[in-house]
Amino acid sequence: MQFPKRMAQVLLLGAAFAVSAAEPRPVSQDPVGAITLVADATDLDHHTIRVQEKLPVVPGPLTLLYPRWIPGWHGPGGNVAQLAGLDVRYGDRSLVWTRDAVDVEAIHVVVPAGVSELTLEFRHLAPINGSGGRVSFSHNIINMDWYSLLLYPAGHDLSALRVRASAKLPAGFEVGTALRPARTRDGTIEFGEVSLETLIDSPVFAGRHHRRIDLDPSGAPRPVVLHLFAEEPDQLKAGDEQIEAHRELVRQADRLFGARHFGHYDLLLEQSRQIGSIGLEHHESSENGVKPGYFKDWAKGIRARQLLPHEYTHSWNGKFRRPADLWTPNLNVPMRTSLLWVYEGQTEYWGRVLASRAGLVSIEQARDQLARTAAFRSAMPGRAWRSLQDTTADPLLARGGDRAWYDLQRGWDYYDEMALVWLDVDTLIRERSADKHSLDDFARAFFGLEDGRVAPLTYTFDELVAALNGVVSHDWSAMLRDRLDHKGDAGRLLDGLARSGWKLDFDEQESEFAKNARDEDDGGPEQSLYWSVGVVVDKDGKLSTVRWDGPAFRAGLAPGMQIVAVQGLAYKPERLAAAIVTAKGRGPAIELLVKDGERYVSASIDHHEGLRYPKLVRIPGVPDRLSSIYAPR
Repeated sequence: MQFPKRMAQVLLLGAAFAVSAAEPRPVSQDPVGAITLVADATDLDHHTIRVQEKLPVVPGPLTLLYPRWIPGWHGPGGNVAQLAGLDVRYGDRSLVWTRDAVDVEAIHVVVPAGVSELTLEFRHLAPINGSGGRVSFSHNIINMDWYSLLLYPAGHDLSALRVRASAKLPAGFEVGTALRPARTRDGTIEFGEVSLETLIDSPVFAGRHHRRIDLDPSGAPRPVVLHLFAEEPDQLKAGDEQIEAHRELVRQADRLFGARHFGHYDLLLEQSRQIGSIGLEHHESSENGVKPGYFKDWAKGIRARQLLPHEYTHSWNGKFRRPADLWTPNLNVPMRTSLLWVYEGQTEYWGRVLASRAGLVSIEQARDQLARTAAFRSAMPGRAWRSLQDTTADPLLARGGDRAWYDLQRGWDYYDEMALVWLDVDTLIRERSADKHSLDDFARAFFGLEDGRVAPLTYTFDELVAALNGVVSHDWSAMLRDRLDHKGDAGRLLDGLARSGWKLDFDEQESEFAKNARDEDDGGPEQSLYWSVGVVVDKDGKLSTVRWDGPAFRAGLAPGMQIVAVQGLAYKPERLAAAIVTAKGRGPAIELLVKDGERYVSASIDHHEGLRYPKLVRIPGVPDRLSSIYAPR
């Protein structure tokens, strides 16, 4: 039988790639030449980016890879389903391509004899309503990540591939990025040639309303710049003290780490309700997205103001010093996450500390936040079955899964809970050295070496332990493994808090910090009764959280239900709080009418301890090391 020409091409592809999909690790191959990449992001209405890529090639089978394992996500965060309209051609002739049957991010083509360059064209379909992922477009701001805008040839390390990228932006948009423009023409910004590793690590923020603030003295050799983007220009207004706090963040980080591992650093911060929030680290920049009010609501919640210190710290911890099993030669080799409790956990600790030292957060606010962290993490029922170490596997588990029972499931605890563990390490160093040394000394020795080096320097658990012993001799390996592998009660989780001179307690009055922190959430103000009846209630009376095996849980309540009435009267937050107060001691049970889908059910909550909100109180006779940790250097 004579096959049509197109069918013959398909059979040829099948034969060329019948053995396996893309190699699990790249082989040593010299790149043919630089890739040219043009991203047209002017279609704001449809949230699409048109991509044209010119790829130097040699004749024969070729596998193109769409990035899957995204740095900073620590897992398979690439979404190849957002790539559409792919056309692979040379000259005006299109080639047949096939997707690998197992590795769906791998695209196979056969390059004809005599062809030295392929042109790839496709569209990146960014989410519009958030149902398909984080929204990255509005009519005023674009957040563009290069990893979603390219296919690259298999068989190479990213650091070996070269690329010349360009971005075409809407008229009037200004740009913020760690990339350095070579020139601009016809509305297109052409960036200088860099490695593909650098390009992917250098996202672009662009917008109509942009403000650039130098955070270093004029003429600094490795400058740090804050780029502000907002939906409305008045959101860019900042007081002198607010800007000075960001400059102090840079100074405090210098004093902590003692070196810089970047040629320049661009803090990219956007305020928007249309674009999804984000905090993603890169070596010479970071993506930061918060709700409007970053400057206007300065005296309220602190979470947004701890974001920049966290992501900036990652330039040292995570990007420069990187766990050996998290380093990969390209973005289609799986990552291993066993040391995320250092990468993210110690970064969470330093992010909180630097925010306080810089004046972005007051010591009182930092202490109040620590009380909430200690209360929640030490009482999690999920500790009975799942270790802290096991939570480092969360980025490898299915994203977007149901977390209705978070306190039983656990997850991402290597952030907040590890902040308590690193406080434990810090205070133990201080105690054993008569307060002559601290975790600051470890930071300078471990992250501050080889000033000016940008290339990642990997480490192992044993090297981490050796560095701690270089500060103060102790069996750090046993201590860390105990905190990481322990199952059951809180164990020694709060030892560092006690050694810092403070202990966890509860009060009937919620702090202003806690109230404001809840107002930062997307759903608006919530009523937190987590440590009393065991619920968090949103502004419409819906239960956003129900504490596993808490009083409300035992009364049959679950997340998603909606409180209709309290003690026979229409639900109001103040009525629910009053019922809890009345029930204290020997008062009547708290009677609720709850809507569960189409059903209305009654629930009687047997709780007689009143309102309870976590706080820290001083331990007499123990030095106040916590205030010393948070004090500026």
